[in-house]
Amino acid sequence: MAVAIAAEPYAFALDEASVALVVIDMQRDFVEPGGFGASLGNDVSRLEAIVPTVARLLALARRRGWRVIHTRESHRPDLSDCPPAKRSRGNATLRIGDEGPMGRILVQGEPGNAILAAVAPIAGETVIDKPGKGMFYATDIADILAKWGTTQLVFAGVTTEVCVQTSMREANDRGFECLLVEDATQSYFEEFKQAALAMIRAQGAIVGWTAPLSALEKALES
Repeated sequence: MAVAIAAEPYAFALDEASVALVVIDMQRDFVEPGGFGASLGNDVSRLEAIVPTVARLLALARRRGWRVIHTRESHRPDLSDCPPAKRSRGNATLRIGDEGPMGRILVQGEPGNAILAAVAPIAGETVIDKPGKGMFYATDIADILAKWGTTQLVFAGVTTEVCVQTSMREANDRGFECLLVEDATQSYFEEFKQAALAMIRAQGAIVGWTAPLSALEKALES
């Protein structure tokens, strides 16, 4: 039986039998002081601030028995899965594969590529290493979701306007119903987050729905 979640632009009918939680790129290099994100001049405290909420959402999903997926934006050590255009983009002094404050940037197995301990995967949860912004590009997540019979995805993570929104749009095009937890996602730029939320739920949830974590907690566990 579906549970009505108070969401925008209207209630989201959550079916716990066919839902999975997706936590996007909660990696040390993006969120922690001294990491790659901070080295680019970003205020990582904005991303740090959502860690307790993401942890609370994870705890809820685990109590309810949902499937849980964690993603990492990462590349093979030889960078064979990193297009030259991605590596050369921008005027950064550090690029993908370079030695950064927490090891080689966005490279699998490096300290900075690890998911934060407070929201780390536990046994039985799925971890997807994605070479692009979206979770479906060059990964096997579509096959995994099909095997599970998943039709709905609840999203959290960073950053709202880049990897989170890209993954939601990819999922939407593949027929998934998507809900983004507003206080469990963040951007380095508040205006970008708000614009992404507005675009996602525009025109009758053209990409998906958004709701605060409290709405899920109230509907599921009140």
